[in-house]
Amino acid sequence: MIRAEAIFVEFGLAPEELDRWIANAWVRPEGRAGAWLFHDIDVARIRLIVELRGTMEVDEAAMPTVLSLLDQVYAMRRAVQRLNRALAVAPAEVREGLARVLTEVG
Repeated sequence: MIRAEAIFVEFGLAPEELDRWIANAWVRPEGRAGAWLFHDIDVARIRLIVELRGTMEVDEAAMPTVLSLLDQVYAMRRAVQRLNRALAVAPAEVREGLARVLTEVG
């Protein structure tokens, strides 16, 4: 877990900006104001927001939509990965049947 002070240093964020991101639920650390603790996933999310704001120039009004869409993409990727793992261990007749159905509706 990482303290807010380390986040300020690593990303050059002002405390007010990070507090706003937390209030907007863009980042969800543990703890309370003044004593936030960030997991690695939170740090990755902060890195993403910094990149979206800086490099891609996503403004504050658009950020909730962009983050929501990215969250959906990541959730879909995880679902597809789970499906691929399940298919890898499924009996051959199940894989073959699914392949036929996909070809028919494809």
